[in-house]
This record gives sequence, structure tokens and C-alpha cells, in this order.
Amino acid sequence: MTRLSVNLNKVALLRNSRTLGIPSVTWAARTALDAGAHGITVHPRPDGRHIRPHDVIELAALLKDEPRAEFNVEGNPAQSMMELTRAVRPHQCTLVPDEPDAFTSDHGWDLAKDGERLAPVIAELKALGVRVSLFMDPVPGQMAAARAAGADRVELYTEPYARAFGTAAEGPALETYARATRAAAAAGLGVNAGHDLNLKNLARFLACVPGVLEVSIGHALTADALEMGLAAAVRRYLQEIERGSAGQQRDQAA
Repeated sequence: MTRLSVNLNKVALLRNSRTLGIPSVTWAARTALDAGAHGITVHPRPDGRHIRPHDVIELAALLKDEPRAEFNVEGNPAQSMMELTRAVRPHQCTLVPDEPDAFTSDHGWDLAKDGERLAPVIAELKALGVRVSLFMDPVPGQMAAARAAGADRVELYTEPYARAFGTAAEGPALETYARATRAAAAAGLGVNAGHDLNLKNLARFLACVPGVLEVSIGHALTADALEMGLAAAVRRYLQEIERGSAGQQRDQAA
């Protein structure tokens, strides 16, 4: 079944608005894991707007005692993220092509332009024992290039699907993601997915895009947690993952 990695950036963003140290990022991680989450994701940025270096260190220590849970550190390797990755050696590093002042991640790598410079970064991470995922647009023709650069997985950028959800564009968008997933599998890559997935659109995505190993969800899950509590929100997302898996099995049986 698809695994859920909870992104804690927005918890840190709220904490950073004051100097009281609340809410605690490590408390949020512990709560999410106790509720059944399979991992924790953070995306430290140079401006420290949310996750900060000490958070990465503290979360790595927390997750060291959680053999069933994985730690995923995201970021642009041209920024300070690589220093933190070398220090903590997370289970997975997701390389993202965002600029230092980016509002949020909004596109995947162009490997025709970036593949050559990414290859030595990927090689270094793998030498450290870190699984490497590349943040990618759902372009089937780019999947073989991701594998050639040395990646183990791709994380498909799902905002285009989220925007299409509930409109006439939803079906074609889902087919695009399904084709990208098939191309990734053919190239020997695992597939993750993330960005703007939520309780309304998650199950549909997983039912129609088979083979997704992990979804990383932060903004929507944090917003839902304000209404229902963090543990309850994690459990709801796990239920949607199960529902999406069940829908996929029904489609395959038909």
C-alpha cells in the first residue's frame, strides 16, 4: 500500500511566527507517527521561513529510533540542504529545483538542462546510503533520463492534477500521470507523488495512478489538523489511501 509521509513545514511556519517554541516540530512528528504515518518530510529553505537546521537534526535523532518510519529531506542541492543531508543521512533525499525565494515548489527538473549537474550530486547521496528521488513533472519522456542520472525514484508534481480535479480536465490529467508512472516503472524507478493532494482528491489519484509508493502531504493535512486534530487528520489520510488502493484493485479486477 502507498505510504504516507507527513510534511511538517507548516507546523514550523506557525512556530516561527513567535518565539515560544510552539507548536513543537518534534511533537508533531511523534504524534503523526503514533497515528500511523509512515514517515516525515521536511523542506528546509535558506531563508529559514519554516524548517530550520536544528529541526532536521532533532527529527533525524527522533527517527533513528523508529525503524518502521522514514525521514525524507527535500530541497535544491545548490542550497544549504546538502550540508544537512551529509550530517543526518536521511532515508531519502528529494531533490527539488526551486529557487531560494520560491513561494513553494512549482515545477520539476528539466533533465535535458539539469541532468549533467545533478548526476554527481545523486552519486554522492547514494554513496552516503541515501535513496534519491527527483521532483518531476508528469512527463513520460523524462523518466528514463531520471534513471540515467542515477535517481532511485521520482516524485511526481501533482498540483496540475489538483487543479484539474472535479473538472473536465481531470480524466486527461490522470491518464498523463498514469503514463508517467508506467514510464518510470519501465525505466526501473519507484514513484512518489506530492503537492496539493488532499482528502478530496487523494483516493481518486491513487485509484487511477497505480504503483505510487509514497505520498508526501503537508499543507492540506496541517489545515485539516486545525479542524480535527493532528492525529485524527493523519488517520483520515491513511483511510483515503486505503480507499484509493481499494479502488485500484476494483479497476484491475474489472
